[in-house]
Amino acid sequence: MTAVFVHGVPDTARVWDAVISRLDRRDVVRLSLPGFACPAPEGFSATKEAYVDWLLDRLTALPRPIDLIGHDWGAGFVVRAVSLRRELARSWAAGGAPVDSEYEWHEAARLWQTPEVGERVMEAMTPEALRRALVTAGVPEADAAESVKHVDATMKRCILALYRSAVNTGSEWEPDLGRVTAPGLVLWGERDPYAAARFGARLAERTGARSVSFPGCSHWWQLERPDEVAGELRRLWTAAAS
Repeated sequence: MTAVFVHGVPDTARVWDAVISRLDRRDVVRLSLPGFACPAPEGFSATKEAYVDWLLDRLTALPRPIDLIGHDWGAGFVVRAVSLRRELARSWAAGGAPVDSEYEWHEAARLWQTPEVGERVMEAMTPEALRRALVTAGVPEADAAESVKHVDATMKRCILALYRSAVNTGSEWEPDLGRVTAPGLVLWGERDPYAAARFGARLAERTGARSVSFPGCSHWWQLERPDEVAGELRRLWTAAAS
C-alpha cells in the first residue's frame, strides 16, 4: 500500500510536510515533478501530457493499492491519471485545479501562456517578488520564504511550457471525468484566488467524489489547514478500505 503525494506550481514536494507529519502512515511517497527542485530528464517537454505520462509511469512502479493525493497542477495530474487508468488508485484526493471547460485561466497563467511576455514575467520574478506574491495569496510566511529558495531557471522554463500546453485543458480533459470510479475527495479553499470554490464542487459532482470547502482558506489548503486536511484524508482512506 502506498500514499502518493503530488505537488503543484511553483512548489516542491515539501509542501506536503505539514499534512504528512499528522498522518499515521509509513507508506508515504512524495513525488517531485521533473524540473521542480530536481533535474528534468533530457528531452522532457514539460507539457501537461508529459507530466501525466511521467506520473502514470511512476505509479505503475509503486506497491498497490495506491492512495493518490494532489494539489494545484498535482491535482490536475491526479484527476487525469484516475480518469485514464482507473485501476491504479484505491482512492484519490485533489484540489485547487479545475478540470472544467467553463474555467478561465487566472491573470498570471495568461501571462505565462503568452510568448515573450511570459519570459519577461519570469525574469522579473525575483525571490522577494515571488515571496510577497505567495504571502498575498495565502501562503504562510515561513512556507513562502522556503518555497522561493527552490525556484530556479529550470523550474521557470517548465512552468512556461506546462502552462502553454494547457490553454484548453478543461475542454480536453473534462469529457473523461465520467470514467473515474475510485472513491474521491475534492478539497478547496473557499477564498481560492485562482479558481472559485464552485469549480471544486463541480469536479466532485462529475466524479462522484465527496467535496470539502475550507471557510476562509485560500489556495494552499495543505499549508493553511493541515490538521483538517489530514482528518479528511483519514476519513477517505477508511471508507476506501471498507
